[in-house]
Amino acid sequence: MAAIQTSILACIGGTPMIELRSMVPPGHARILMKLESANPSGSMKDRAALAMIEAAEADGRLKPGGSVVEYTGGSAGVSLSLICGAKGYPLRLVTSDAFSLEKRNHMTMLGAQLTLVPSKSGGMDEALTRNMIETARKIREETGGFWTDQLNNTDQLSGYREMGKEIWEQTNGTADAFVQGVGTAASLLGAAETLRAEKPDIQIVAVEPRESAVLSGAHTGSHKIEGIGAGFVVPLWDPASVDEITTVSTAEAMAMARRLAREEALFAGTSTGANLVAALKLAKRLGPDAAVVTLMVDTGMKYFSTDLYGKV
Repeated sequence: MAAIQTSILACIGGTPMIELRSMVPPGHARILMKLESANPSGSMKDRAALAMIEAAEADGRLKPGGSVVEYTGGSAGVSLSLICGAKGYPLRLVTSDAFSLEKRNHMTMLGAQLTLVPSKSGGMDEALTRNMIETARKIREETGGFWTDQLNNTDQLSGYREMGKEIWEQTNGTADAFVQGVGTAASLLGAAETLRAEKPDIQIVAVEPRESAVLSGAHTGSHKIEGIGAGFVVPLWDPASVDEITTVSTAEAMAMARRLAREEALFAGTSTGANLVAALKLAKRLGPDAAVVTLMVDTGMKYFSTDLYGKV
């Protein structure tokens, strides 16, 4: 039985892993899904938020009595709201109506002050991302707060390196591939760094929205897979760190997330559905002797107001 903790922050990480059964056809590789939804705020972003805040505390960028600023598609903002709430830092977040009402309400209830940037037709695209970044920059200039600036902040990689270590230990070193969507690119690259150090030939597969497949060299566009697909090549992206890129449409991702709930009783968001679409394709190719690891990025409870679950 786990010990009594003195802070919610001690509950970040150490998430379980599940082998999918019903959804994996015969002759495919095993698919192992790490349940990052088990983190306190319901997503893997708790790892990144904690790592960024603690690094800034350690080197003096964030001092006692200071405040924090960030732009967010939702989950990173919820995680920062959790961390800042637990540590007592005022938090200003820039987000948009493109992201679920549940995420925005969660941020507010944890004490964050929100600035909303309107989207075009409720979709995520390059213009929205850049407008959110610029709004956060102005708030930083006005308030003097510490800007976590997640698209450029390498401090978060340490949180995801630890996730990679957990994956390696939970699979007893049997993982043959790791599949993950690209938002900031930190979760993919941080975990891949750890896994490649243990097994240099492990396959690393990046996932991005087909409607905005900029990493694959296609045109930028609008999509509704929250958490990935900024609409441009993000600063942390390193193509040398991955073996291939798989594109998944919003419709495919949503349909797969719904299947995951019905067939495996795992209730997740759209980016998890995208991960699973890519993981199943890879599992078919690798065959029954392999093991493919992917992430349940967050909980589906963040998406009741969206097209994912609100209109089924």
